[in-house]
Amino acid sequence: MNRIGGKLVLVTGASSGIGEACARRFAAEGASLVLWARRERVRQIADAISAEYGVSVRAQAIDVRDRTAVFAAVDALAADNAVPDVLINNAGLARGMAPIHEGDPNDWDEMVDTNLKGLLNVSRAVIPHMVRLERGHIINIGSTAAHLQYPNGNVYAATKAAVRSLSDGMNLDLVGTPVRVTCVDPGFVETEFSIVRFHGDTERASSVYRGFRPLTGDDVADTVAYIANLPEHMNILDVVVVPTAQRNVYVVNRKVD
Repeated sequence: MNRIGGKLVLVTGASSGIGEACARRFAAEGASLVLWARRERVRQIADAISAEYGVSVRAQAIDVRDRTAVFAAVDALAADNAVPDVLINNAGLARGMAPIHEGDPNDWDEMVDTNLKGLLNVSRAVIPHMVRLERGHIINIGSTAAHLQYPNGNVYAATKAAVRSLSDGMNLDLVGTPVRVTCVDPGFVETEFSIVRFHGDTERASSVYRGFRPLTGDDVADTVAYIANLPEHMNILDVVVVPTAQRNVYVVNRKVD
């Protein structure tokens, strides 16, 4: 049964990777979309999705770190009777990979401000409207790093642990309402993630996924769509999805040629 068709889905970080894949997956199910990303590329993606799937797609270059812009955008949606049925808090990134005593504080700021405060900004703007309308599902994209730290992953993993904890807190605070909250924690997913982490070093980024088959953005989008399609009396609190070759943050079966 398709319970997604006709719903309105807001996806943050929709200009590439998991966000773009979620947008396409939900459009294929007949959902209308609101797509946000820092890059203007999100408008091109919106046009392409609308043309391919024949659904309504709104796009806006929104930086989730900008609380004023986030609240203004959500207020405009609410004024247009376009409160999202599903919010996919996907905007996030890793920057750098260094021991804590050698890390770049600018990288730390970007991760904390995007992964944690950005998610808070969007959630704080959207959730009151969901509560008022007595409907809604928030799906936060986390990471396996939330479950187990790895060397030099310190601040990134800490922000994703915070996302997991916040998801728990949201669920507790929203008890008594129909609003559901799910945290989806992917393992290795080959997107622009590592290119961003390593500041454009594509060779280093590609080595992250060498020797095994990682997940794709489409794989994660399938998981998110499954969760969003569940009956309203069901709520998956937390799900970890990894490639078969990966069994935790450390244990990955890499085949060497």
